[in-house]
Amino acid sequence: MNRITAYIRQSLQDIYPPEEVKALSMLICCDMLGVDALDIYMGKDIILSACKQRELENIIFRLQKNEPIQYIRGYAEFCGRNFRVAPGVLIPRPETAELVDLIVKENPDARRLLDIGTGSGCIAISLDKNLPDAKVDAWDISEEALAIARKNNEELDAQVTFRRQDVFSADGIQGASYDIIVSNPPYVTETEKTEMEVNVLDWEPELALFVPDEDPLRFYRRIAELGRELLRPGGKLYFEINQAYGQDMIRMIEMNQYRDVRVIKDIFGKDRILTANR
Repeated sequence: MNRITAYIRQSLQDIYPPEEVKALSMLICCDMLGVDALDIYMGKDIILSACKQRELENIIFRLQKNEPIQYIRGYAEFCGRNFRVAPGVLIPRPETAELVDLIVKENPDARRLLDIGTGSGCIAISLDKNLPDAKVDAWDISEEALAIARKNNEELDAQVTFRRQDVFSADGIQGASYDIIVSNPPYVTETEKTEMEVNVLDWEPELALFVPDEDPLRFYRRIAELGRELLRPGGKLYFEINQAYGQDMIRMIEMNQYRDVRVIKDIFGKDRILTANR
């Protein structure tokens, strides 16, 4: 083990599990400091420049404060592309990529799509890139999130139209006719905070995460109501959902006069995606 990886592991071993420290060591050395992976594997002793040494120490300092590595790097991988991320947006998760993959697979001829609560724009932009004949719109209430999403849109050469919109306000919502409305809205209840990792609680935006215990489906209910106005006949809703509320979601969506309601498990075997037809 060379001095760099030894320093990283010693600095992080009391905070992160061994396998995560190992992965972080390789990521920091190879992706962030530009060290050759072969030199790491061969245990070659590498001397960093003064500039790189300061960069390493800053990375370690931020990791010791439980800042997610994606925010430190400034981007996260999603659906094969790198998206800019910062504390104003959620870090894209693998299960959300499953949602995108399902939409693309089931709707190759979709022409108009709306992503509600777009955050970094990862869902909307991925749909735009994978359905090149479609027009994708995306809403968010956060100007900070929209600034990041627009930057991703530009850097990834996508054509998504972004708009600041509160779903609980009908102001300016006119009768567009969408084939698909997709949303990964806030769905973690306040009670569930105790089960979450520090690096999520301390760094990712509460606005994009949490809902009150007494009304955990508030965003889904409102989006389902909007869907009755904005979806064309036969159009589809796609949601990422809280695994604890799969059956409640089915009942609520059916009460809103949708049909063919399905709940689909994610790669971890948890109820994660709901889809329904108008």
